[in-house]
Amino acid sequence: MHFYLHIPFCESKCHYCAFTSLKKKGYERAYFRALKEDILFHLERFELSPNSIKTLFIGGGTPSCADAEHYAEIFELLSPFLQKNAEISSEANPNSASLKWLKTMKSYGLNRISFGAQSFSEKKLQFLGRIHDAKMVEKALENAAISGLKKVNLDLIYDTALDDKKMLEFELSHLARLRPLITHLSAYHLALEPRTAFAKRPSFKKNAPNLARHFIQAIKNLGFLQYEISNFAAGKNQICQHNLAYWQGKNYLGCGLSAVGFFDKKRFYTHQTLKSYLENPCFRTEESLSDEDLRLERIFLGLRSSWGVRKSVLNLEQRKRAQILVRAKKLLFKNSRYHNPNFLLSDALALYLA
Repeated sequence: MHFYLHIPFCESKCHYCAFTSLKKKGYERAYFRALKEDILFHLERFELSPNSIKTLFIGGGTPSCADAEHYAEIFELLSPFLQKNAEISSEANPNSASLKWLKTMKSYGLNRISFGAQSFSEKKLQFLGRIHDAKMVEKALENAAISGLKKVNLDLIYDTALDDKKMLEFELSHLARLRPLITHLSAYHLALEPRTAFAKRPSFKKNAPNLARHFIQAIKNLGFLQYEISNFAAGKNQICQHNLAYWQGKNYLGCGLSAVGFFDKKRFYTHQTLKSYLENPCFRTEESLSDEDLRLERIFLGLRSSWGVRKSVLNLEQRKRAQILVRAKKLLFKNSRYHNPNFLLSDALALYLA
């Protein structure tokens, strides 16, 4: 089993962000009480046994925006259910993940940290609506090393209107210099999501596939292994096991405002407003997924990652199309799986198969 916790608090709203995030406004204690109730209920509902949770991921929002002390009871509650070598991750922002916060979270069991850096350019950070500067990114990486966290992810965003080859070379030069402190990289192309400040600003996105290819190849040249369209690991042992579980269609529980879970062909959704969640944190709406729904998900997710798509997932017609792609060298077939050698084509290939 895999477990996700959502912490919705942020100090500000980034211009591109479509995730549920709110200012704290004194709701921290009430939220963590509700979250604890939510976790307890679902540990019992799904009859989790001791040592059954393989990965725990604390996302947001900005988990580092909440004082580390709030997490003590959460870790105490989940500790008996975590496997001995469970991957325990948290997202954090460079401006709020202090050395004290990192050390305290590590003392609870955190062993992987993911910093939302997004850029090393001051101009680009302002464009994206970030409230930290480039120096804070470097300080956060240094503090992670001092605290003893050995698995460190950095998020970057590219394909913005400001991105040209010069800008990407600037990003890469900083990445190369800080490479010893980074074991994992997530590089996301800018998405113009509904209900964001960027939603109706198409000119803010570059839409430059050649630049994307250049950036991805340069990241690989720094020694990172691309194992998903947006994710790169310093080695196979640095792959994010929690995210891999999503792409492989594993069961996972989600607790917290706007969290999503998946179990036994059903998807579970929590309340979408803070008021409703605080009043009834155990509430879930359920969505039953058909075999065809799951088949399509396996195709889309598999072609975006090195996991690939099992031949047994495809129906007869889809296998015929897959063989056409193999002959055209758009897909590779190995060990009863279809693999995509070019993740930038993943959506187009998936649509062709589906």
